[in-house]
Amino acid sequence: MKTRGTIALWAIAALQAIVAIFFTICFLLDAMGMEPEFLIWQSHEYQQTILAVGLNLGVALGWIALRTSLQRARLAEEKMRRCTSEFSLVMSQHFTEWRLTPAERDVALFLIKGLSTHDIAALRGTSDGTIKAQTNAIYRKAGVTGRSQLLSTFIEDLMNEALLPDDAQQTATTESAKLAAVA
Repeated sequence: MKTRGTIALWAIAALQAIVAIFFTICFLLDAMGMEPEFLIWQSHEYQQTILAVGLNLGVALGWIALRTSLQRARLAEEKMRRCTSEFSLVMSQHFTEWRLTPAERDVALFLIKGLSTHDIAALRGTSDGTIKAQTNAIYRKAGVTGRSQLLSTFIEDLMNEALLPDDAQQTATTESAKLAAVA
């Protein structure tokens, strides 16, 4: 189906290009006062019909493409909102599980956002040493050795079943149940 649709779109785009070239040539020749032989009266109506069809197809496809683009943009925004919400939920769950203090939660959030130790200290109004100590405590409680592992903890959780489409979740749940029954 996609191949036929793609071929149809290319065919209509080619027709539009031909129509545009034809229209431009006719306009330029008319502006120079020349009457080309291919514009004889009997074929002129056929040519105008083809021009009208090509232009109308272009308008229709333009509206379809615009509508499709707007729908995709809305879908992408919704997915981004859900992902952001899910990421915040995953972070909060981990922070609670790791028993981070409020100060450590703030520092962990800034670490995840990519701020440097100096920038975090400036934002929190503390020394670099305090931030380094809190960072080490966060890494120890999280069971990681650095910022990239801390971030990957959240990304791995987001990539797990929580964000799989409903069909994939049901399939994964069914397969897990089958494996559990066999074991």
